[in-house]
Amino acid sequence: MGFTKKSLDQIDVKGKKVLMRVDFNVPQDKQGKITNTKRIDSTIPSINYCLEHGAHSIVLMSHLGRPDGQVVPALTLKPVAEKLEEIMKRKITFLNDCVGEEVINACKNAPEGAIILLENLRFHPEEEGAAIIDGKKVKASAENVKKFREDLTQLGEIYVNDAFGTVHRAHSSMVGVDLPIKVSGFLVKKELGYFAQAFDHINRPY
Repeated sequence: MGFTKKSLDQIDVKGKKVLMRVDFNVPQDKQGKITNTKRIDSTIPSINYCLEHGAHSIVLMSHLGRPDGQVVPALTLKPVAEKLEEIMKRKITFLNDCVGEEVINACKNAPEGAIILLENLRFHPEEEGAAIIDGKKVKASAENVKKFREDLTQLGEIYVNDAFGTVHRAHSSMVGVDLPIKVSGFLVKKELGYFAQAFDHINRPY
């Protein structure tokens, strides 16, 4: 079966700016406190690999919840940045948006060894292709989706997909980043390995 994808450990990240799609859609209580860090913890191996192998910087992008293409303060990824900083015991730079000139400049000029977490991708209708406004679905224009994807593409030199929970979704951050090197992270590699094993060793009752 076709479950084998090129993975992070098959490329050279030394000196490169890595753009990594992760799944930080973590559960939170009513006060916004993160109640389970499993999804954050699952991405640490890919982040550490990049650092240990000399990546210049790492830009992390994720969604959180369902803001439906609008800015919802309760769904900011800032608490996730703080939790990641606590877990990794190193500075995490949080940016208040995921696209735009300021974000692009911050990522392009990131100091060596920097880890940056972008704001919630789904605050922009261009991520999922539409927004919900006054209860009605409003489709994002093709022009705006194109610009959104172009902005994301400028944030790194290598694209790593380690967001297994969203690999089935044709969202901009999953399919629209146009970088020459695209690989899976270690979480996605592991999960695809489970699929391959299951399909290659099917127990047939008859």
